[in-house]
Amino acid sequence: MDQDNVNATVTVTVPAPRVFAVLADPTTHSAIDGTGWVQQAADRAPLTEVGQIFRMDMYHPNHPNGEYQVANEVHVIDPPRAIGWRTGQEKDGGRLEFGGWIWRYDLVPRGPAETEVTLTYDWSAVPQFIREYIQFPPFGPEHLTNSLHHLAELAASTSQAWTAE
Repeated sequence: MDQDNVNATVTVTVPAPRVFAVLADPTTHSAIDGTGWVQQAADRAPLTEVGQIFRMDMYHPNHPNGEYQVANEVHVIDPPRAIGWRTGQEKDGGRLEFGGWIWRYDLVPRGPAETEVTLTYDWSAVPQFIREYIQFPPFGPEHLTNSLHHLAELAASTSQAWTAE
């Protein structure tokens, strides 16, 4: 692969503010995840500012411990247009160490009830010593599309509940 990022785009029949609200809620991330690795949010507060840390409990059969936790740092938040974070781990003494990959969602309203959502996974800042033991991307190309379809379903179902209140 010649590039250090992959992305996928879908149009969802949900207004951009509602899609953004789902993405800014860490408790929805396990339902959105297209790999099944994200288990649950360890930090449940909505994402509201750059620099905010939120942790997710994870599972991957190839991880040395199987179960592990990641610490994500919000690096872009522009409601309802963009949200993204970089992923790392908490090391001894609570020091955060990031691996060099980011997740980013860009939302473009396509009318009052439709939003074009692009999910980008970028590993351009991953140092060589990490690339020696982790293949990038660490999932198949269908992962991003699966995630966006899960997001669309979740946002549509929560949007219906949201408008019924």
